[in-house]
Amino acid sequence: MIGTKALKGATILVLTVSLSACSGGGGGLFGGGGGGGWFSGLFGDDRESKPIEDYTAEQIFARAEYDLENGDEVEAAELFGEVERVYPYTDIAKRALIMQSYAYHKAAKYELARASAQRFVDFYPGDKDAAYAQYLLALSYYDQIEDVGRDQGLTFQALQALRDVIELYPETEYARSAILKFDLAFDHLAAKEMEIGRYYLKRQHYAASVNRFRVVVEDFQTTTQTPEALYRLIEAYLSLGLTDEAQTAGAILGYNFQSTEWYEDGFRLLTKNGLKPEQKGNNWLSAIYRQMIKGEWL
Repeated sequence: MIGTKALKGATILVLTVSLSACSGGGGGLFGGGGGGGWFSGLFGDDRESKPIEDYTAEQIFARAEYDLENGDEVEAAELFGEVERVYPYTDIAKRALIMQSYAYHKAAKYELARASAQRFVDFYPGDKDAAYAQYLLALSYYDQIEDVGRDQGLTFQALQALRDVIELYPETEYARSAILKFDLAFDHLAAKEMEIGRYYLKRQHYAASVNRFRVVVEDFQTTTQTPEALYRLIEAYLSLGLTDEAQTAGAILGYNFQSTEWYEDGFRLLTKNGLKPEQKGNNWLSAIYRQMIKGEWL
């Protein structure tokens, strides 16, 4: 989801290393693990005994980048953090902070990714990369959204964080991406309401199911869940003997979603009961009908 384009503004140092340097022995930046041959030519033979403070910010950043490119995102994130710790308030430390957030996000360490992104936004609110940091923060919520059957607390947090990107940085590519993700997350919440509503409907708890479908129609009108919600309202209201509400739900469904299977099923269900889709009575659906179809808001 996060590609090269998304990393624009978070410049990565690229170091050219000779092939001969790649053929050296073991030991990493701090000794021990892999990648040592690559860094033998970069850090010298004393790399195992030197404390990290003896390396330049560029060297630590380069090692972090190397680990990131080779799939060790957590180690990379920790090293980006060392750049910030050892060389605070420098330009490279600022870049390292946003790269730390990216590395943690890539490793699915979402809370740590959020912490780094939030720190960047707090410390550098006017920086050119603040929009990307805000977007990473939003992604750290969005990518944790569970399936419809789970608690949706993170979905609400994702919506708020995505809204911040859209409102604070409206002219950026991140805002455009955030708008798409916002719509998907919004649909996700509506789907949760539908799932609960169907559960109640199946168990003949009609009033409880109506409450859930009503939330979708009133609060999530722009989502893909609305046509089914209107159809389910026809089902529930007919079961309750409330024909005015059932017919009005059918009228709204026919006006806005006539080409869908939900309207076809709803029309058949109404006609089977000797009814037709039309606005009837004075109820909450009648108010929706007047607003959506007649443009009457009072």
